[in-house]
Amino acid sequence: MSTVRFGVRAGVTDWAIAVGVAATLLVTGLSGQHSATYVDLLGYALLVAGGLGLAARRRAPVVVLAVTGLCAVGYQAAGFDVPAVAYLFAVYAAVRAGHRTITVVASVTMLAALPLAALASGLHDTGEAFAQARGALELAWLIAAGAAGEALRQAERRADEAERTREETARHRAAEERLHIARELHDSLTHQISVIKVQAEVAVHVARKRGEQVPEALLAIQEAGREATRELRATLEALRDDDTTPPRGLDHVPELVERARTIGLDATLTIEGRRHDVPAAVDRTVYRIVQESLTNIARHADAATASVRIDCRPDALAIHIEDDGKAAPNTAPTPGVGLLGMRERVTALGGWLRAEPRGEGGFTVQAELPVDRTA
Repeated sequence: MSTVRFGVRAGVTDWAIAVGVAATLLVTGLSGQHSATYVDLLGYALLVAGGLGLAARRRAPVVVLAVTGLCAVGYQAAGFDVPAVAYLFAVYAAVRAGHRTITVVASVTMLAALPLAALASGLHDTGEAFAQARGALELAWLIAAGAAGEALRQAERRADEAERTREETARHRAAEERLHIARELHDSLTHQISVIKVQAEVAVHVARKRGEQVPEALLAIQEAGREATRELRATLEALRDDDTTPPRGLDHVPELVERARTIGLDATLTIEGRRHDVPAAVDRTVYRIVQESLTNIARHADAATASVRIDCRPDALAIHIEDDGKAAPNTAPTPGVGLLGMRERVTALGGWLRAEPRGEGGFTVQAELPVDRTA
C-alpha cells in the first residue's frame, strides 16, 4: 500500500512540474512579438508539448529527452527565443536514470542544432543566431542539470547498497542465531531423549522376551521417545536450513510417495490441473503437508494404502490425502506437534486445513492454499 501511495504522490508531483514548466514556457513565448500565424501557433504548441512531456520523465526518460529536445529546436526554428527549460529537466531525469551516454550525445546534438534552428527562424546574422542558441541552452546550466542527476543517482545507488547490506547482515545474524539454538537443543536434549528412548525399547524387548505383559505406561514412554526423537530431528533440520539448501517443493512430492512405497505402503499420487508457478512458501508447505501426512500414516495408521491428490487450480492448490488405516469415524484425532505445525503453516498463508477420520474408516487430510502472490 505504501508503494501505491508513493507512486500516486510521484505522479502528482511530475504532473505539477510538467504543467508549471509548460505554463512558464508559454508565458515566456507570449511575451514576445508574435502574431496568430500558423507558424506562431505551432511554436506555442511546441512550447506546451515540451513542458507537458516532462510528466513521463520517470517512466521513459530517453523518450522525454528526445521529445523535449525536438520541441526546443522546433520553437526556436519558429522564431521563439525561449530557453530550453524543459530539456534541462529531461537531462536531469535521463542522467538520474543512468542514461549518461545517450544524454551526452543528445546534448551535443542540441548544441549543434539550436544555432541552425535560429538561422532557419529568419536570422541572417550567424553571430546573432549563435547568441540566441546559447541563450536558449546555456552550457553551464546543461552541465549543472547533468551533474545534479548524476549526484542523485549515485546517492540512490549507495542507499540501495546500504539497504541490501543491512538485509544481508540481518539474514546472517538470523542464521547464526538459528544455528546457536540448534546446537543448544542438540547438546541439551538429544542425548537425554535418546537415553530414554533406548532404555524404554530395551525394557519392552526384555519384557516380551520373558513372555511378560508389557505395561501400557512403558509402551507409551517408548512411543513418546520415538515421537520426540522425530520431532527434535525435524526441528533441528528446520533450524539448520538456510538459503544455500535447495528448497523442497511440489516437484519433490513424487519422491515422498516413492519413499512410502519402499516401506510397504501402497501409496499413489495424482496431480490434476495445469501446473503453474506458485509462491515459494506455498510450494514448501505442500511438500511439508504431504511429508508429515505420509509419515503419520506409516507410523500410526496401520494402513495398507494411501492416496495423495493435488489439484492445481488457477487461484489455489488443493491437497487431499487419505489412508485406510485404523482410525474410526467420530473419533477426534490427537493433535500432535506435526499436525499443529501443518495447520500453522497453512493458516499463515491464508489457507485452511482439516484433518479427521473418514466415515468409511481411515484418516483424511485436506488443505487448500491460495497461490495469489499478493495474498
